Amino acid sequence: MPFPCLIFLHAILNTVPLSFLNFMFMHRYEKEGKPSELASIDVFVSTVDPMKEPPLITANTVLSILAVDYPVDKVACYVSDDGAAMLTFEALSETSEFARKWVPFCKKYNIEPRAPEWYFSQKIDYLKNKVHPAFVRERRAMKREYEEFKVRINGLVATAQKVPEDGWTMQDGTPWPGNNVRDHPGMIQVFLGHSGVRDVEGNELPRLVYVSREKRPGFEHHKKAGAMNALIRVSAVLSNAPYLLNVDCDHYINNSKALREAMCFMMDPTSGKKVCYVQFPQRFDGIDRHDRYSNRNVVFFDINMKGLDGIQGPIYVGTGCVFRRQALYGYDAPVTKKPPGKTCNCLPKWCCCLCCSSRKSKKTKQKKETTKKSKQREASKQIHALENIEEGISGSDSQKSSDASQMKLEKKFGQSPVFVASILLENGGVPQNASPASLLREAIQVISCGYEDKTEWGKEVGWIYGSVTEDILTGFKMHCHGWRSVYCIPKRPAFKGSAPINLSDRLHQVLRWALGSVEIFLSRHCPIWYGYGGGLKWLERFSYINSVVYPWTSIPLLVYCTLPAICLLTGKFIVPEISNYASLVFMALFISIAATSILEMQWGGVGIDDLWRNEQFWVIGGVSSHLFALFQGLLKVLAGVNTSFTVTSKGADDGEFSELYLFKWTSLLIPPTTLLIINIVGVIVGVSDAINNGYDSWGPLFGRLFFALWVIIHLYPFLKGLLGKQDRMPTIILVWSILLASILTLLWVRINPFVSKDGPVLEICGLNCDD
Repeated sequence: MPFPCLIFLHAILNTVPLSFLNFMFMHRYEKEGKPSELASIDVFVSTVDPMKEPPLITANTVLSILAVDYPVDKVACYVSDDGAAMLTFEALSETSEFARKWVPFCKKYNIEPRAPEWYFSQKIDYLKNKVHPAFVRERRAMKREYEEFKVRINGLVATAQKVPEDGWTMQDGTPWPGNNVRDHPGMIQVFLGHSGVRDVEGNELPRLVYVSREKRPGFEHHKKAGAMNALIRVSAVLSNAPYLLNVDCDHYINNSKALREAMCFMMDPTSGKKVCYVQFPQRFDGIDRHDRYSNRNVVFFDINMKGLDGIQGPIYVGTGCVFRRQALYGYDAPVTKKPPGKTCNCLPKWCCCLCCSSRKSKKTKQKKETTKKSKQREASKQIHALENIEEGISGSDSQKSSDASQMKLEKKFGQSPVFVASILLENGGVPQNASPASLLREAIQVISCGYEDKTEWGKEVGWIYGSVTEDILTGFKMHCHGWRSVYCIPKRPAFKGSAPINLSDRLHQVLRWALGSVEIFLSRHCPIWYGYGGGLKWLERFSYINSVVYPWTSIPLLVYCTLPAICLLTGKFIVPEISNYASLVFMALFISIAATSILEMQWGGVGIDDLWRNEQFWVIGGVSSHLFALFQGLLKVLAGVNTSFTVTSKGADDGEFSELYLFKWTSLLIPPTTLLIINIVGVIVGVSDAINNGYDSWGPLFGRLFFALWVIIHLYPFLKGLLGKQDRMPTIILVWSILLASILTLLWVRINPFVSKDGPVLEICGLNCDD
């Protein structure tokens, strides 16, 4: 495993029960009879293609956000439609209407989860612990309302299948501005949160805003990272919450208290000011029991990420993460002031001299480190340190404005006075005298396609550009600025999403991740040489290096999977004879790796089957997606050949796990298929050759067969994915039957038990045939 066990042990020993933290947090910031002192949170939901990311799934995610257990006046949900689809807009309009009924029902009866699709599909006794007499009646009525809501959403989807020749038109008869996906103006629509729109019980609802940034030909839009940066600016103008949560459109809030649990760390008065983000693990619905393609990825989320929490925090994985807004603005983490050291008046004079000399050397070392850090901050063009904002060292807002001129701020953040003014507000919020209409006009300006020109957006501010895996790069930059992150694992999973369970979509997903790692490795932000002199710890740097170099392991892995077949086909063994000492060293290394894996499984609560599935798919992805990503990354960086990635399908077909058996041919299937064929052929040739050559050849054959069968076993899930649905005779049985029949046929043809190996035995009979 990539992370030492001692680090993981450190993380466990320093873990405080989350329930205790939540209790103390509630006692501090929410007192009975007083307004809540919790900080505001802006929630970002990103979507692109409503045909691959069904609107019903996006609607459920939005509904779970609007019904979250958090003060309604402190939650704002921003949905980014980067495909400018009218289908998404109309679906969101329907969602806002249904939310007026769904949100009060959730809060009245405290149900979980608060995404209606998954709540009504639970196979549990919903009467358990529900003593309210009206609950059964209202639940049935709400289920009918949701079924009608689904019919309306599915009707919109059916209508959108055929695009009119003149493009889509809105209800008032005007053309839809986003008819041309690559050339359209920016669009913002506030559905909920303005005056006059309340739920059916007359209560206030969280704000819901639709955002589609402007796109024009000739401009680089930076895909998801650009869309997220547009949401940062829009939310800063309209609500300006000091904390942000970003989720994918298919990741709904499964635990309504997830935001509170994140705030336990963010608003901690002692260590919270240095936390840049709180990352939750990804959990998934709709995965088959055996998890054939390791979609749950529990080894990464329950072992590696926990280990990182004991160093400087987990890496950012793209969804289910609560950010501090100021950290996304590219500021350095606040410097923690150390308490004064102890005096040594009671010690002998010679000891005092030693203490004084050691203190002088420490001071000299600290001065050198401070000088080194200041140079690094100047190199990264930091305008003012975050401690001046968080701890009030510089004083009031007027002093901050004097330290950093308006021109420098606009050069870094863009030509928007309203947005620049929002940056200087310590606790967020918008000016009281600003009208909603003027704020909307400013919000339209900050999502224009030319707003980021000649600014630090995507370089030092917001989501960082330069890789399709912008999440790793963004978290890495924050850790380089001295921030730390926190890994939060509540008892009830905070978020749940859908995973691509068929083989082709899963390989394409891994391809995109690996391609992003190759891009980072070949960029100036590579953790091998970037960020020295900052706040990145050495062990944290090793974890980031591990996250960008793993696609390069596809080359030795491909050789490893090919050599057993070559040995069987040529009759030569690749492993040379080794001495007893070398054998002991090899066994010691093998035992240490096995012991490390066992300890990590024990501490992380990971089963042996999960570990084995992870190992299997590491081989499958290594010889396919990682290999292709390596070549694509080299072509993109060295030759300028750009590659595009497809959005992973979030929809499901009819029937449970039906998509698991869906076969989609892709070039990613060629290398694993080739390896399977040559290894199976090698096994057949090796066995037949041993049968033909006699019993002496069976001994050397077992060693060669072991490695070949080891490769075949690792590729077995891939083989099952190729063979498709097993609704009649299991195809895998047919394949093994052909294999065994081939061996038996070779046995019958090549071996005659009545004839020796050297042919018929001729003996002299004693008769003279010449006579």
